[in-house]
Formats: sequence, structure tokens, C-alpha cells
Amino acid sequence: MNSAAYAHHLASLQQRAEDALARCGFDALLIASGIEKYAFLDDRPYLFAPNPHFKHWLPLTQHPNSWLLIRPGQQKPLLVYYQPDDYWHVPPSAPSGFWVEHFEIRIISTPDEARQHLPLQLAAAGRLAIIGEADAALEGLVPNNPAALLNLLHYARGCKTEYELTQMRAASARAVRAHVAARQAFLAGASEAQIHAAYLAASGHTDRDLPYGNIVALNEHGAVLHYQYQDLTPPTQSRSLLIDAGAQVAGYAADITRSWSAGDADFDALLAAMESAQLALVGEVRAGVDYRDIHLSTHARIASILKTLGIVKAMSEEAMLAERITSTFMPHGIGHLLGLQVHDVGGFMADETGALAPKPEGHPYLRLTRTLQPGMAVTIEPGLYFIPTLLKALRAGPHAGAVNWGLVEHLSRYGGVRIEDDVVCRAAGAPPENLTRDAFAALG
Repeated sequence: MNSAAYAHHLASLQQRAEDALARCGFDALLIASGIEKYAFLDDRPYLFAPNPHFKHWLPLTQHPNSWLLIRPGQQKPLLVYYQPDDYWHVPPSAPSGFWVEHFEIRIISTPDEARQHLPLQLAAAGRLAIIGEADAALEGLVPNNPAALLNLLHYARGCKTEYELTQMRAASARAVRAHVAARQAFLAGASEAQIHAAYLAASGHTDRDLPYGNIVALNEHGAVLHYQYQDLTPPTQSRSLLIDAGAQVAGYAADITRSWSAGDADFDALLAAMESAQLALVGEVRAGVDYRDIHLSTHARIASILKTLGIVKAMSEEAMLAERITSTFMPHGIGHLLGLQVHDVGGFMADETGALAPKPEGHPYLRLTRTLQPGMAVTIEPGLYFIPTLLKALRAGPHAGAVNWGLVEHLSRYGGVRIEDDVVCRAAGAPPENLTRDAFAALG
């Protein structure tokens, strides 16, 4: 890890925090890492998910009951680091690594010991901004999550530092290795569960490490946007694979989707058309571009594909858009912000006050409505699916005669296509950085 890049990252966060504190009338910022949660009426814990504000400062993702205090004018943030003496579970190791020198660290062995090291008087006076879930509270330290302060931090978080982009490049490389292994398993006739296992082995992750649950969908299952199961038995014929699967490094996520074919002329033509459209959409990721325009551009390209391939034969592309026929085949948004969270915060913010930038009319599932700025990391993930529920409505509607239902029936056996890359907006006039394609190219 480049220590200079991390130091610059921390300096940026410190400046953002100090500005936000001054503007919102607080003297210091306290961030809870979070606590381990247990299933109702059970002693089985859920997977620990750290407060993203905590891992924005620190590459620590498995450290509950810890706290980070940012004090304006102080040389180093204070980290209260929870390290219990535990023989039931493996406790966190002693603090080590490139990040340690940048923090004042105090070790605690019980959660309540944190109170000895944190500014209880500031909290009592209402001068301490505390970010965290309600259940992270200790006596005298109750998260207040000031909305104005969070808006300032969330808006700024849309643009990544070079340290953050370094982690995201590494996460992309990790995920791409696994996508290649998944494709090989698919072509060998593996089941969804076996493909998933091949993905995990190649990524070096276990299920608990993934930034989100992998979508591993064979054949018709590819028409379910968030298909959540993994069949143990291979289908009689594996025709197609849609795999939406990520990886993470130091708390930063990759989110990549690929669609693969076992060989069919019509489905392969659809794959080729979607590949071309996806690359063109990636090229639209430029500073100053309204991301909503990329989403609308996607629908125009989907209309062109539907017309060119003869899926919708007796209707103009303009009419398809006007009548929202394209939404039958692509009902989701073109993408979202990416970073500490797969669907990173701040996607709907018009400005740092938290004012909302609305979604385009008729497009309720778009997750990003901001104008792109240098350093923003976004996904570009066009899809074209054959979803029974939506096709049934189309068939019952006034435009059913425009559709080549024979071709739709054939392509429905393949579920659908989604191609997703992680893309960084660069300085004005510069082409985007495609983290995903760069990682695939590095594999050769």
C-alpha cells in the first residue's frame, strides 16, 4: 500500500470532517464501528457489517465495538480499538499495518471501557456529533447522526480519493479472476452451486467476505433480476449463465456482471448487441454529464436492439420509448455509485444540503441521479431480459402485435443478458477509467 496515498486520503477526510463540524456547530466527530447482532431468540450472530463511515477512515472490516474520534486541530484521530480476551472466537489481532502510524490508538477489552477514552462532557453538552446505529450506544454516548452533517459527508463521498480507487482496482482484479473461473465452470456443465464455489475459490473469499450475495443464474433464472438461490443439481442443458458477483478489498467493493452463452445464434446476437451498447454507454461517463441522461440513452439503445434483432418488429424505436416498451425488457436502472457500499450513499443528492435530484418520470428504479464529477465511481449495467410477468402484461396490452413472440419464446429459455462494469469518471475531457475491463485485460 502506498502510504503517501493513504496519508492524502486521511488528510482529505480530516478536512471534510472539520468543515462539516464547523458548519453544523459541533466540536468533534465520533464514529462507532457498530456491534455484532444476533438472530431473534438465538445465539447465532449475523455477519458483522461495519459502519461505512468507520471503514472510510480505516481498513478495518471485522472490528465491532470500536470507536473513532476526529478532533479538529489534533494531529491524529483517536482510535479506541476493541480487542477482547476471548477463547470462544478469534479476537482482532493487535493493530498493525500501513495505517497504524496515522492514529492514536487505545486498546480496550470490554465495550464499556471505551467511555474512559471518549469525550463524555462534549456529548452531554450537545457538542459531539456521533455517527452510528442506535444499538452502538454506550451510556453517555448515543448516536445523534446529525442530518446536515451527514449530508455534507455523503455528498463529498461521491468522489473517491486515489487511495480509494487503488482499493477498488484491487477489488476488481480479485472479482475478475473469479468471473473467469465461473465461466469455465459453466462451460464444463457445473450447477449454480458449483459455479458459485468455483467463484469463491478463485476470489479467495468465503460467503461471509463477499460485498453482496452472488447472483448465479443459469438459463431462465437469468430473468430474475436478483435471483437469490443456487441449485445444487445442474440443469439438463446449460444454455446461458448470468453471474452478478463482486469482491472487496479493505472494505471497498467491486460489482461486476457477465452473461455467457453455450452457443445459440439468436442469443449470441443479443449478447453481441448488448456488449456493443454497454461499451458505448461506458463512453458516456464524462465529467459534467447528468447520469440520468445515460439511463435514458440506455433505453434508446435497447429500443435499437429490439428493432434490429426483430424482437419488436412492427413499432418504431421512438414509439417504443414513448410507450415504454423498453421498460418491459429493461426494468431497472443503468447503475449506481460504488465504493464503501455496493450501492453507495448520496446517489440522489442534488447538492450537499441533501436536496433530491428526481428520477426521470417513468423510471422508478434508477439509483443515481447526480451530475458526474471527476473521481466518481459508478456502475454501467444495461440489461435485456425476458421476464414472464412483464411479458404477460405486454402481451395483454395494445402493442402485443408489434412483438415477435416466437423469438421472445426462444430467447426466454436464456433468461436475459446483463453486462456490468465499474467505471471511474475522470477530469473534464478525459475518457473514463474502466476498472473491470482493465482487470480482464490484465489477465490476458
